[in-house]
Amino acid sequence: MKSKNILAAIAAIAIAAGGYSAYRFGVHQGMLAKPEHADAATDAGGTGKTPLYWHDPMVPGQKFDQPGKSPFMDMQLVPVYAGADGDDGAVSVSPRVQQNLGVRTAIVAAGSLPSGIVAVGSVAYNERDVALVQARSNGFIERLYVRAALDPVKQGQPLAELYVPDWIAAQEEYLAARRMQGGDTASLVDGARQRMRLAGMTDGQIRLVESSGKVHPRITISAPVSGVVAELGAREGMTVTSGAQLFRINGLATVWVNADLPENVAAKVRPGDAVEARSPALPGSVFKGKVGAVLPEVSAATRTLKARIELANTGGQLVPGMFATVTFASTRATDVLLVPSEAVIQTGTRSVVILAQDGGKFQPVDVELGGEGNGQTEIRKGLTAGQKIVLSGQFLLDSEASLKGTTTRMGEAGAKQ
Repeated sequence: MKSKNILAAIAAIAIAAGGYSAYRFGVHQGMLAKPEHADAATDAGGTGKTPLYWHDPMVPGQKFDQPGKSPFMDMQLVPVYAGADGDDGAVSVSPRVQQNLGVRTAIVAAGSLPSGIVAVGSVAYNERDVALVQARSNGFIERLYVRAALDPVKQGQPLAELYVPDWIAAQEEYLAARRMQGGDTASLVDGARQRMRLAGMTDGQIRLVESSGKVHPRITISAPVSGVVAELGAREGMTVTSGAQLFRINGLATVWVNADLPENVAAKVRPGDAVEARSPALPGSVFKGKVGAVLPEVSAATRTLKARIELANTGGQLVPGMFATVTFASTRATDVLLVPSEAVIQTGTRSVVILAQDGGKFQPVDVELGGEGNGQTEIRKGLTAGQKIVLSGQFLLDSEASLKGTTTRMGEAGAKQ
């Protein structure tokens, strides 16, 4: 019985010794083998660098120790690598992750910013092409040839016929002086002729009296220019006084377009700049002209300035009140640095462009913006020609760079304490 107990104890010791040997062997083999995720954790993006941590770019504040699928979005976690010395604010993104984020880039290039400015305005009379027709003497309107406002008239066309009683006495005096005989009649004739001028007669009317030898108490008023009768102040049978306005005629050979310019672009428009105007009332027609003046007054309601544009109105097609779209073509274009407008991040306090560097690094750069046109934005400061910038996905890169810069500054502050 005792011998059986001894054999059982020896067997238990042998089993224990064998298990310990197997355990030592397993530990040794485990130390030689790498975990399944070791390679992924060491080189998640194929860059040969060890990631600091993984995160979801949409939730950059949450960090993960191992790669995997994001618990927030339907995408893989993105590795974040340690930057080089003095490279604070830059982030490194592997080519695979760049493809997943849809990162697109472009080259900063020098070019001419399209300077065309488009504005809208309305057609108005050219106030420099206005003629006023007044009564030169007291009289009566016996006949009216133009009876309604906005009637078109031609230069030299009769407008009205006036009977002027005051002219009768002056003309009879002149004719009587001419019929007198003697050496002193010349001075009398000159005096009578001067009184006819003072009565309001023109040189042509005086010559008519001289040539005909008859009294002409009536005068036919003619249009001094071609255009339309903008104001009509005469009616048949009415009495008029000297200086009374009978007609106001506006020419239509040229018209004005008063265009509204936002105050931030008004400085780019100068008198003499070439202009093209189009009106929806006249599809297909293009009217060429130039800027006459930029009026020095800003509308408090619309924050715009008026640009007065003078257009040649061939055929009188443009009439006051029409809407017109005006395109300004500046001749002062110069080469500047241009980037696509979609590459610029404007936060309200600063403008940022993400610079794409070698090795998959991205660096946010503060820039100073200039003008903009046709999808291009001028860069006055911050970039140089030939640099590569990010067009899409820059918001995620900028937030990640800002987060990394904050983390770096916090780490430096902790090290100094």
